[in-house]
Amino acid sequence: MDVELARTFLEIMTAGSFIEASQRLHVTQTTVTARVNSLEEKLGQRLFIRNRSGARLTAEGERFVEYALALVQTWDRARAEMKLPIGLNDRLCVGCETSLWNPVAVNWVLWVQDNIPSVALRAEVGDTGNLIERLSAGALDAIIVHRPNYSSEFVIEQLLEEKLIHVQNTANPKPDLFVDWGPEFRTQFDAALPQPRQSAYSFSLGPMALQVLLQKGGNGYFRTRVVKQYIERGMLQRLPEAPEFTHPVYLMYLKGKASENLQRAFSGLRELADEDANWLL
Repeated sequence: MDVELARTFLEIMTAGSFIEASQRLHVTQTTVTARVNSLEEKLGQRLFIRNRSGARLTAEGERFVEYALALVQTWDRARAEMKLPIGLNDRLCVGCETSLWNPVAVNWVLWVQDNIPSVALRAEVGDTGNLIERLSAGALDAIIVHRPNYSSEFVIEQLLEEKLIHVQNTANPKPDLFVDWGPEFRTQFDAALPQPRQSAYSFSLGPMALQVLLQKGGNGYFRTRVVKQYIERGMLQRLPEAPEFTHPVYLMYLKGKASENLQRAFSGLRELADEDANWLL
């Protein structure tokens, strides 16, 4: 739908008449009338009751107000965000899972800032499903996730081979903490360990479980790069002979959509993936 139709609708509602709305919009009354007629035809509903005193909304018009506001606000926000700052010639929009923002996404943003200063960068953090939806819709150029969607529209590249290892608090090894790292982990866990994975404490977010482990004690499976520093400091210890599970990190982007600057950003990300960074979450 033409956003100007929705904008005209809202202006008439606020002004209370077609004449006043035309003056505010700096167009003729004929144009305003034509826009309303077009809008009513598209919706199949009458939106205004017109009389000598002006125009008021019908019941259908009242219901359309929230949709018109959403259309105009979304368009205005898109225009503002798409406008490049002075001196920049391109924009990159990237996303990552919550557990990957530090250090993977942070280091990537810093690398782009240092090496591709001519681009504007938008970084988002969210859950995997939402990130993949936004990537598919073109709202994001690339995302970093643990669980990619193997669709023909995407290019999927493994960045690094992360592992989940069993660790315990050195001072207090109980209780058992179960962190749900996704369907692949659950399958591997159930196949490798004879005991049930139900426990008194279960989490859907690894960083939360880690804070409980560090502050109150317990044991559970966590990412190698994250717990490495705590093992070296003696706060945690790895359980000997416990199985370990794979938890790789992937880069995803749309086929045929990687610009020159995005390709350069990918090169930097691959370099960073090889470095021994300090993972905090």
